[in-house]
Amino acid sequence: MKTRFTHRDSSTDRFVPSINASTRLSAVGLLLCAGMFASCSEPAPSGGISEPDPDLVFVRGYRSADDDCKLTGESAFTVEFLDDAADLVTCSTGSAAAATLVSETSASLVTQTNSYTLYSVPRR
Repeated sequence: MKTRFTHRDSSTDRFVPSINASTRLSAVGLLLCAGMFASCSEPAPSGGISEPDPDLVFVRGYRSADDDCKLTGESAFTVEFLDDAADLVTCSTGSAAAATLVSETSASLVTQTNSYTLYSVPRR
């Protein structure tokens, strides 16, 4: 009795199981989709949080009015990082401004979010 998923093999003259072309294409399509979705996900940055950026209170540019690194005020997120002997400064992660801040001051990394890196810069 021939079923939908068999075909006659002429070399052995018997029915053998087969997978029709549409089933094979469907399987290949699913694997490709799964691969595309897996390659789109980004690993969470180490040393930071993987949640959306918190609300930060930017007071002004730190070294000048147009500085990309900002003096950062108190918020629910920053309250544990504030220190009376240091300024809390926020720079875009990986920016040139962050690199110069670290090289020109005694800034130490406090924490990192998805977009920002927070530094403690001693005042004394």
